[in-house]
Amino acid sequence: MDFVEEPFTSDERERLQPHFTNLEGPVFALVDLPEVVKGALFARYSRSPKSLRRLFLDEFASEGTEGSRASVAVGTERAEQLYERVFFEYGDDSVAQLGGVHLAVEQVSQPLAKILEWGRLGAYLEQSTRYIPYDDRPGGRWRFTVPEEVETLPDLAVRYWATLDDAFETYARWLGPLQEHLRAQTPRDPSDSDVVYRLTIRAKACDALRGLLPAATRSNVGIFATAQSYEQLLLRMRASGLTEVREYADLMLVELRKVIPAFLTRVDLPDRGGAWTAYLRKTRAAVATTAEEALHAVVPEDRHEVTLTDFDPDGEVKVVAAALYAVSELPDDQLLDIARKMTADERARVLRAYVGERANRRHRPGRAFERTSYRFDVRCDYGSFRDLQRHRMLTIEWQALSPDHGYEVPSEVEAVGAADDWRGVMERSANLFRAMREAGLQVAAQYGVSMAYRIRFVMEMNAREAMHLIELRTTPQGHPVYRRVAQAMHRLIERQAGHHAIAEAMSFVDHSGGEAGRLEAERRSEARRRP
Repeated sequence: MDFVEEPFTSDERERLQPHFTNLEGPVFALVDLPEVVKGALFARYSRSPKSLRRLFLDEFASEGTEGSRASVAVGTERAEQLYERVFFEYGDDSVAQLGGVHLAVEQVSQPLAKILEWGRLGAYLEQSTRYIPYDDRPGGRWRFTVPEEVETLPDLAVRYWATLDDAFETYARWLGPLQEHLRAQTPRDPSDSDVVYRLTIRAKACDALRGLLPAATRSNVGIFATAQSYEQLLLRMRASGLTEVREYADLMLVELRKVIPAFLTRVDLPDRGGAWTAYLRKTRAAVATTAEEALHAVVPEDRHEVTLTDFDPDGEVKVVAAALYAVSELPDDQLLDIARKMTADERARVLRAYVGERANRRHRPGRAFERTSYRFDVRCDYGSFRDLQRHRMLTIEWQALSPDHGYEVPSEVEAVGAADDWRGVMERSANLFRAMREAGLQVAAQYGVSMAYRIRFVMEMNAREAMHLIELRTTPQGHPVYRRVAQAMHRLIERQAGHHAIAEAMSFVDHSGGEAGRLEAERRSEARRRP
């Protein structure tokens, strides 16, 4: 496999051995550690360029984490036998929700990271392209994946390496000048500490330049999930058309079986997991073939960045009826009829009472807001899609990444004089994509596409999830592109759907430009850190 192995001294290996299922590979589980330590390790992942094992050594190994695997072995054999009978023989899948594992999956490409984070019932932490500059070269190379599909074609592999090396070199070359430009544009306030100011400037520079990085850019992903979620994830991964995804599925299965073997007995059995994986692979291929036959002559129509494609005109009426349900003795259909006969002001009064006085965006109304939903078609850069894709409780589907939808040049890149270099990287990325497609690498061609290129995806969410997403993603410290997407969603709910009271309930939506938001956020974070 294509990954950089991290060296450890004999003393470091001795300290790591009791707590990690292996010390060599890019996939490993955490064992014999307090839950608070495992959670804290994953929390550090998003803002550190280090591997999880290195983070443990540098920041946690002296925190009383020593232990022996023998300490958790009591009753293991009996438990394995019980789970084997209930889970495998009786087919009671719900018991697989009782076993959870912290798993680190390192040095993965962006397409693989999105597959890992697709499941709803799991917790995920990923290295952030906002807080971690990608200007280092661990193992003497830039941090990108070279898929096996490319390595088998020597001439294409040379071009792939050259194109991606150039993208990373351009990113690294402009990271310093852009930070200097931003410091000149945003002088440091005397009341700001050096840490607050430095992190703000660096984050903004990383935000602006991340579009240069290809989808092959590597990341570390921390996962905490139940055995049931892991089983479903592995089945999907084993059906993937990407070699990297299938190889990581095999590595994950090996490590997970060191911790929860009884829960994963079905994954690679031919008549169980094998049959399920074959089903997923065959249906995907069948739909692709059918779509090619039905849509091959259809040209995509032009659309705005965000389009509200489906909503219920009676959605607000239904939310009012749902809000009244739990505090009345009337049947659902009768309440719906009553809500329909109310005036707009009367319905608004019910919803204002239901929403109440929200002190912050975490104060969200109850499940009545799940009574109506919105479906948005979005076309934005791949980097921002990565952030929006993490809202897993809603329904999200995305199309293949390609250069076909174009890209935009961030204003900061234009201002610092890097626009020509930016366009050069985009052109070479598009040419590599076409070369890979011509070589028959239909799925793997996305690895070389720069994250500035747009991707089309659909998001469907109920009003309660819309409130969470839109309020969170419009905070002033957010990335400008996904802020713009979320702001458009809010306007469409109010104006196109006509759900004025629901839009009004989203009182923490921020429609400002947000230029100073990140600095304010860092100031608040520093204030919380003070004793």
